[in-house]
Amino acid sequence: MDRKDFLLTTCAACGVTSTLAFLDSCSKVGIINFTLDLTLPANAALAHTNGAVINGNVIVIKTSTGYEALSLICTHQGCIVSYTGHGFVCPCHGGTFNITGGVTGGPPPSALTKYTVVKNGTVLTITG
Repeated sequence: MDRKDFLLTTCAACGVTSTLAFLDSCSKVGIINFTLDLTLPANAALAHTNGAVINGNVIVIKTSTGYEALSLICTHQGCIVSYTGHGFVCPCHGGTFNITGGVTGGPPPSALTKYTVVKNGTVLTITG
C-alpha cells in the first residue's frame, strides 16, 4: 500500500468511526424522564393557562386543554428558544414556534420536540 492509499483509507476509517460515535451520542441526548409535583411552590405557574416551568432544556406549559412538554432546543441550529407566554422565539436566526411547538416562521425545518405528559393526581410525569 502506498502512502496516498494509506492516508485515504485511514481518513475514511476515522470519518466512519466519528460519524458512528456522533450518532450514538445523539440517540442518548433526547431521553427525558422526570416528574413535577403540582403542589410544590416551584411549580405554581402550572396552575394558570400559559404558565410554564423549565426543567433543563424542557419546558412544561399549562394550556387551555392540558399540559405540553417541549424541548427548548431549536430544530434549526440547536440554539435555546425563549418562551413568550404564547409561543417561542429563537434568538439566533429568528425562528418562531407556536405554544404547541409548531413552526410559525423563520428557518427551523421542523417543530420543537414534544414529550409525553401524564397527569396522575397532582403529579405530572414527563417522558420521551
